[in-house]
Amino acid sequence: MTKNTQLETLQKITPNGLPSSPFSILSDLRFRTQRLLRQLLFSSLTRRIVILNLAALAILVTGILYLNQFRDGLIEAKIKSLCIQGKIIAGAIAASATVDTNSILIDPQKLLELQAGESVTPAPQSTDSWDFPINPEQVAPLLRRLITPKTTRARIYDRDATLLLDSRVLYSSGEVFSYDLPPLKTEKKLWERLYSWFSNALYGNGLAIDREQAKKRGIVHPEVYRALNGSLATAKRRNRQGQLIVSVAVPVQRYRAVVGALLLSTTGSDIDDIVKGERLVIFKVFAVVGSVLLVLSLFLAHTIAHPLSKLSASANRVRNGNNKRVEIPDFSMREDEIGHLSTSIRDMTNALYMRIEAIERFAADVSHELKNPLTSLRSAVETLPLAKNEEAQEQLIEIIQHDVRRLDRLITDISDASRLDAELARETAQIVDVTLLLESLVHAVQEVYRNRQNIDISLNIIPRPHGKPYLVLGHELRLGQVISNLIENARSFIPHDNGKICITMKSNAANLVLIIEDNGPGIRSENIERIFERFYTDRPSEDTFGQNSGLGLSISRQIIEAHNGTITAENIVDPELENSKTGARFIIVLPFAR
Repeated sequence: MTKNTQLETLQKITPNGLPSSPFSILSDLRFRTQRLLRQLLFSSLTRRIVILNLAALAILVTGILYLNQFRDGLIEAKIKSLCIQGKIIAGAIAASATVDTNSILIDPQKLLELQAGESVTPAPQSTDSWDFPINPEQVAPLLRRLITPKTTRARIYDRDATLLLDSRVLYSSGEVFSYDLPPLKTEKKLWERLYSWFSNALYGNGLAIDREQAKKRGIVHPEVYRALNGSLATAKRRNRQGQLIVSVAVPVQRYRAVVGALLLSTTGSDIDDIVKGERLVIFKVFAVVGSVLLVLSLFLAHTIAHPLSKLSASANRVRNGNNKRVEIPDFSMREDEIGHLSTSIRDMTNALYMRIEAIERFAADVSHELKNPLTSLRSAVETLPLAKNEEAQEQLIEIIQHDVRRLDRLITDISDASRLDAELARETAQIVDVTLLLESLVHAVQEVYRNRQNIDISLNIIPRPHGKPYLVLGHELRLGQVISNLIENARSFIPHDNGKICITMKSNAANLVLIIEDNGPGIRSENIERIFERFYTDRPSEDTFGQNSGLGLSISRQIIEAHNGTITAENIVDPELENSKTGARFIIVLPFAR
């Protein structure tokens, strides 16, 4: 079997869509894992959630370390301990390790000048002139017993600030000097370098460096100078490795005379190791909490970013305009903001598809309605040359003119209907006083038909409770168009003699109710809903054909629904006359302005 055949065999897929070989399974698993990691780690929202949560935890831990009193308390306790220890050791040195040089001085010249029986009286001296030098050989065993070299370093200076003894080099008569070799210079580990940088950044580098002087003079340490002046002094420094050193200088006094100074200091790793251990515990807690927080952040980001990415992908598919209807994911069961967003996008998409379908139906209806007068017009034009007499020609010309007027009316109404949604969305809604609108419209209609048709138009406005006005939020021009359409529609059906149109306005809870009634023939029961369809007309047979486009009521419903209202139609039935319709009634319900 060749390599190509083996590769084809490995790439075969089972009927259920799963890879058929271990190689393909691993490849598919690796691909899915990489895709999930890309979604989690490279999502902007995921990065923000993780970074913000971890940054908050890091700030908290940094604040704990910075404000933690453990380090300051440890330093303070160490200083007190060194002070007590220094006083004890200084007292022991003064008591047992000094040489008494306050001997009686006899002048030989005066001794020769004495007469028989005379004695020499020493000159009086004050205690301030006494001198008790410190004997290093006597101090060394004392320091061996009282000093722990791993944690504390002791240095003894005489009154001239000359270093007499260092606990690092303890000696006595005949003893060989021994020095600890400095540690080998090894490269610090990454953890140690990071810790040193963090410690210096947290507590600063304001402490002086403890430098060893070749002349072994204690004046380089200000605390030694103050101790030689009889005062206890403390200091904090750092060694060359950046480790904290605490020093305490104690005067060595005998008979109120300062004979030297004792300088006690911690080793570089004494305090830092304790603080480092305490910080290490905090860092471990931070690592555990950070890991848990990272997992929770990724989970939170997944529950947020994953649904949003699915919604975004679905919206992009809708935008691309594929012929297939795209189903928006439903996350309404979440009952949170993402669920609400999902519901809103689904509703918006459904409204978009409904709008597209409505446009398609509108285009089909327009095409159908325009074909009728065009067909009639074409037939009349083709027949006109064949007319045998003048009367037939005039009749054909009248048909042509009628069809042209019908086309003009259709095109005007179609143009108005097609611009309606855009105008309603573009124009800003304002407060409309429906009372003033009705009064002006009714007055205008009465003036128009005063001498043309015997019409009785009445307006009845029932006052609202507490005298509130009838105000709605909308477009005054379009609302006036609806009322005019309904009045004109009623006028076209009422009798020429004794025709009546009654307009009533009342309130119902939070809604305005406008009722327009007429005494015409009413509406056929099966056509009550159809009359609001585009291009539908149901006129009496004696009316002139083609005088109405059938868009008036459709446009009226479109305007009312754009104002969050409803418009319905019903018949007026006389209860005394069974199945007798006495007119039609149109009911408009609009919400009051808030």
